[in-house]
Amino acid sequence: MRVDMRRSRDRMLREQIEARGVDNPRVLAAMRKVPRHEFVDEALHGQAYADHPAPIGFGQTISQPYIVALMSQMLEVEPDMKVLEIGTGSGYQAAVLGEMGARVFTVERIPELYQAARRRLTRMRFTNVRCKLDDGTLGWPAEGPYDRILVTAGGPDVPLPLLEQLADPGILLIPVGGSRREQQLVLVRQENGEMVRENKGGVVFVDLVGRHGW
Repeated sequence: MRVDMRRSRDRMLREQIEARGVDNPRVLAAMRKVPRHEFVDEALHGQAYADHPAPIGFGQTISQPYIVALMSQMLEVEPDMKVLEIGTGSGYQAAVLGEMGARVFTVERIPELYQAARRRLTRMRFTNVRCKLDDGTLGWPAEGPYDRILVTAGGPDVPLPLLEQLADPGILLIPVGGSRREQQLVLVRQENGEMVRENKGGVVFVDLVGRHGW
């Protein structure tokens, strides 16, 4: 089984990620090392490296491998940066960012997913990843500001509390749209007190639920 997972991981990197233009060495190395199948139920291990999201319960998913890689590359993460992730889910994205050398602060609103992800990340010895159970649209202000902020759920707009917790310079990445079918991946770059917003293409994510979401 272990050999099959390794082959599936290598094929994922080659055919789904590198073939689509993701070339950041730190991103590729992290996704090669972090065992994606450990973040889904055992019954789904055979599908863990497929080119689509996978269910993790409670109406949530672990994002498609390419999307995880693409967003990780867009963040331009460097070692020791403080990264705030909204929507821990399975913990896979947090693990990839942690493997890239970031200090990750990740917030999840669903207690069962929070507990499972925290246990999983602890078992895998990601000591540079901290988890919190809370409304992610409020961020984690006590630990801010953050060099990078990543939201892994789609909201109606960029939550103001997250913008307020973004460092200068800093990058925030979030899916935004009036519905799941209309979402655009939005990158906000702050530098010298100015924020520039760019649309990076269509995506489909679960809903961002909270005071500043749906």
